[in-house]
Amino acid sequence: MKPRVSIIMGSTSDMPVMEQAAKFLDEMEIPFEINALSAHRTPELVMEFTENAHKRGIEVIIAGAGGAAHLPGVIAAGTILPVIGVPVRSSLSVDGWDSILSILQMPAGIPVATVALDGARNAAILATQMLSLSDENIRKRLIAFKKELKNKVVKANQELASHKFRFRIN
Repeated sequence: MKPRVSIIMGSTSDMPVMEQAAKFLDEMEIPFEINALSAHRTPELVMEFTENAHKRGIEVIIAGAGGAAHLPGVIAAGTILPVIGVPVRSSLSVDGWDSILSILQMPAGIPVATVALDGARNAAILATQMLSLSDENIRKRLIAFKKELKNKVVKANQELASHKFRFRIN
């Protein structure tokens, strides 16, 4: 089995956030790999990764980083694969804004799809949606997942109905 999605993080300190992507891909039964690469400390390894990812069967890259967060953009500069950036709040971060803006504000021609701060799960959902365009089995699992989300809201409203108030009108 070859990985279809690559989860890359700037350092292992990002793992508590990035493991949410891994958990979702696991739930969806999508083969993935997960590694740490640093745009600043191992630029040659990042370039090697970007040049070879598609040759290894990777179809989508999820790249998370905190602080200056150049990793998603550097990866996007070296590949034609879609890159989904996950801004990560780090101990050096300015409330995560440095990471958000570093990933979000890419120059023309080097797009990085950017999810919310610490939004690795949404990055995995977006990667799954991309893969579902050409994979019927993934599409079926994704449809079931979305239906489950809907059912949770319906159930929550049923539970809310049990809360009684004198002036409640619904």
